[in-house]
Amino acid sequence: MRVLLVGAGGVGTAITRIAARRPFFEAMVVADYDPARAEAAVAALGDDRFLAERVDASDEAAVTALLARHRCDVLLNATDPRFVMPLFRAARTGGARYVDMAMSLSRPHPERPYEECGVRLGDEQFAEADEWAEAGALALVGMGVEPGLSDVFARYAADELFDEIEEIGVRDGADLTVEGYDFAPSFSIWTTIEECLNPPVVYEADRGWFTTAPFSEPEVFDFPEGIGPVECVNVEHEEVLLVPRWLKARRVTFKYGLGAEFVETLKTLHRLGLDRTAPVTVPSERGPVSVSPRDVVAACLPDPATLGELMHGKTCAGTWVRGVKDGAPREVYLYHVVDNQWSMAEYGSQAVVWQTAVNPVVALELLATGAWSGVGVLGPEAFPARPFLDLLTAYGSPWGLREQ
Repeated sequence: MRVLLVGAGGVGTAITRIAARRPFFEAMVVADYDPARAEAAVAALGDDRFLAERVDASDEAAVTALLARHRCDVLLNATDPRFVMPLFRAARTGGARYVDMAMSLSRPHPERPYEECGVRLGDEQFAEADEWAEAGALALVGMGVEPGLSDVFARYAADELFDEIEEIGVRDGADLTVEGYDFAPSFSIWTTIEECLNPPVVYEADRGWFTTAPFSEPEVFDFPEGIGPVECVNVEHEEVLLVPRWLKARRVTFKYGLGAEFVETLKTLHRLGLDRTAPVTVPSERGPVSVSPRDVVAACLPDPATLGELMHGKTCAGTWVRGVKDGAPREVYLYHVVDNQWSMAEYGSQAVVWQTAVNPVVALELLATGAWSGVGVLGPEAFPARPFLDLLTAYGSPWGLREQ
């Protein structure tokens, strides 16, 4: 396997550190718009299977040419969701398998944004599914931690733990703190704004997909391994769009443990229009310039990848499932916890980016060995869960199951 990794930020760099310990691939080309980031990621490894390149992720032709030049048969997308479609199409043009950790962006319904779906997450990719399948090509979408591992948990529950499923609810929470900052997100603020301020999607079998208001239906969820109770609210997320395509459940939800202060900050950004991506014109020393308000917010905040030494605590990703097994009600929470102290000591990567990064590497190894295979545009639910969970444990990062 020869991999083109596009994106050498926090998650991309963590991917290289995890992959460097595994023998399943022949080469990994690390490409970024900023060549210094790609070069730094590669230089830190001392492994001649890795090399650095510069590429503009929005330039399909340049990405396709890079795939050809290095004879890469897989494109792993570690950029933010704005670049999903050009990279997705470049992989198809270049004859490479494609793996991402998020999906093509949504657009709210123009008249009823908090009731009806407009363009849903992943719609643009699934619109091209027949073309991928007819070509015998594979795009594995949503293969991070959430979406990704959370979807694998859902498949495992459907296959091995339940006869009937009432609800699959992804629940994410943490007790992470960052020294010296009043507000310092542990993941890309661009992506966080996108998923938290868009209308959340809920799935119900008798209704299909529909939307609700951001931060709706608050509930307190008790997270394992000492994290404890965290208030979780509805946000937009890919699992709700993926799970019902392959698994039978009467309801699918995603709730994120953000905390009241974080929610209020996001609401303030929205009130001020600082969540917008459309450029605005602002004065500068060199005359008027066009900038995206959301990009300005991101530039003003610390890079999440640099916060590891200041972070303390744990992050938990997991899937809560309730239903029936052998005629009796059952309720479980399948989860994966990463302690920031461990991930920093072991990999030099903070917990949230490491937890995101390990899952696509596990998936790549399963594709390389043939344990996972398929054609078309597929989510993690389309593949058997047990090989993934066994390999994740072999990577030194076990998962857990709690009866509720």
